[in-house]
Amino acid sequence: MRIFNTLTGQEEEFQPFQNHHVRMYTCGPTVYNFAHIGNFRTFVCQDLLRRWLLYRGYRLTHVMNVTDVDDKTITNAKAAGLSLKDYTTRYADAFFEDCRHLRLQQPEVIPYATDHIEEMVQLVEKLMEKNLAYRQNGSIYYRISAFTNYGRLSRLDPSQLQIGHSIEADEYSKDNPRDFVLWKAPKDGEPYWETRIGPGRPGWHLECSAMSMKYLGETFDLHCGGVDLIFPHHENEIAQSEGATGRTFVKYWFHSEHLLVNGERMAKSKGNFYTLRDLLEKGFDSIAIRYLLLSTHYQKPLNFTLEGVGQATGALQTLKNFLLLARTCRQAPSDNPRVVDIAEHRLRQFESAMDDNLNISAALAAVYDARYDLNAIAESQGLSSADREKVLLLFQKFNSLLDVLDFEADVITDAEVLQLIEERGAARRNHDFMRADEIRAQLLQRGIALEDTRDGVRWKRTR
Repeated sequence: MRIFNTLTGQEEEFQPFQNHHVRMYTCGPTVYNFAHIGNFRTFVCQDLLRRWLLYRGYRLTHVMNVTDVDDKTITNAKAAGLSLKDYTTRYADAFFEDCRHLRLQQPEVIPYATDHIEEMVQLVEKLMEKNLAYRQNGSIYYRISAFTNYGRLSRLDPSQLQIGHSIEADEYSKDNPRDFVLWKAPKDGEPYWETRIGPGRPGWHLECSAMSMKYLGETFDLHCGGVDLIFPHHENEIAQSEGATGRTFVKYWFHSEHLLVNGERMAKSKGNFYTLRDLLEKGFDSIAIRYLLLSTHYQKPLNFTLEGVGQATGALQTLKNFLLLARTCRQAPSDNPRVVDIAEHRLRQFESAMDDNLNISAALAAVYDARYDLNAIAESQGLSSADREKVLLLFQKFNSLLDVLDFEADVITDAEVLQLIEERGAARRNHDFMRADEIRAQLLQRGIALEDTRDGVRWKRTR
């Protein structure tokens, strides 16, 4: 398995520190509002990585933080007239509900920043002891001039850094890096904590360093996020963590590219800003949205359009139609050796593509090629019971990664439909209309609609 490592700027063979145990940290939501689809593009890419690691047999400890204290959460809570806790709980709950809609697997550990103030204080104390941090006007800042590797992740030229200037804002331009805040002095009307390093609250960058090292150790395998976090957030995480421990913080850095909407950066002023909830209210299917978000390689920008969601819906329907055919086509008298050959060949292609830096485009091509090849056999020759099982198992393996299909156990076959129609006809001839109506309702519940015509009963599948 190979992935692109932002730290080295190249694809590398993935080799975790412990052969069968991967320790992974992903930057989670800042719960100041509903997450938008740009956020979820990143989370879906991370879900794809998570699932592939599990598919490959690794034991995974995945930690994803929830930022429930920062500039935005405090400002918005104050404007809403709510306590910070009440305000952020509302949006944290909404985020995890959205994750369920998009079928994102839940990490093993989900720490909240406000529950880890003590760990953050300990980290600041270590940095103060090493003269990597200093006090100014009640706040504590990181001294980037004292950390020789600053800028390595984001490819900053150390000679261009403006040394000696400090900044309290959580976000700022890559063109103007400054000493960043670790611990912010309290302000009127804002929440703060009384601690050994003085009253205040943590800076955004400090939070992730403290929580990731608490649960994964001072050095771990994978750190993930969107490219927008490379600087300043991840650069500052490295400085804090390695400055405090003297050890490599993370071995592999995994970053997903931006999402565009109609070819432009998403912005409310442009009218192209969407949350998942906006799209669901418009009637779009959450699984089609998941499919669209994962269908472009994580290192390429994704151009999101409403037409694209419609196309994703159509692409999924072709897979659903095939699976229905595989379950319900006529019974072949014997096994077809081509079914095994096709299944094994396409699965190898799928796995090889995913091992190649999560090449989802090639992986999806293998899925649709398998559908095309096997569909032809099912239509022309039918499938034996054993071959039917092989086909469904193949697509269940695909779906363990994609999670865009539902494998319903209660799929009625053509033969079962005809048997029930015959039973219904007998009930009607015997004037047992209650039983006839029960059979019609039973068939409808299982996706079969009946139409009584002059020429007999016609039926069709509704799903």
